[in-house]
Amino acid sequence: MTVKATQLRPGMVIRHEGELYTVFSVDHRTPGNKRGSMQTRMRSLRTGSIVDYRFRAEEFVERAILDEIEYEYLYAEGEIYHFMNTENYDQISLSHDLLGDAVDYLIPNIHLNVEFYEGKAIGVVLPDTVDMKVVETEPGIKSATASSVTKPAKLETGLVIQVPPFIDAGEKVKVDTTEGRYIQRAQ
Repeated sequence: MTVKATQLRPGMVIRHEGELYTVFSVDHRTPGNKRGSMQTRMRSLRTGSIVDYRFRAEEFVERAILDEIEYEYLYAEGEIYHFMNTENYDQISLSHDLLGDAVDYLIPNIHLNVEFYEGKAIGVVLPDTVDMKVVETEPGIKSATASSVTKPAKLETGLVIQVPPFIDAGEKVKVDTTEGRYIQRAQ
């Protein structure tokens, strides 16, 4: 399936120069009396590297169609992460290299979609937010209210985020998976 370069949007997966890329950002540029172009920032699904590329506005790009199947994350064994299909209980293993930064949000029993391209797993789609337990942080201040003051907190997966001063170790917090930031206390 091909789309015009002007129809590219963040989150789309495209095939470019024989490789699959996820589009991060798109900027339509029309300099003076020259032809328009689409300045894109893309991440290679094979290597994880970020690439900047300029498509001509009239150029066509091949859009990759991915299958998404719901899986439950089970456990990690070194650099290998194990998932189970929630419908037929088949299990698959994905490497740290394939998952990238998504491993920071993998807590046991979390449900997420695994993306497949031509029958091969190429990555996971995380939920927008994840509730995670704070395992290590400075002691909280009882009278503290939410302000611009923050402190580092280590979460159960090893991810370190900034939290307000009233958060203590042992509490659960809601974390934004796109930016890796604290949102609120988990209910």
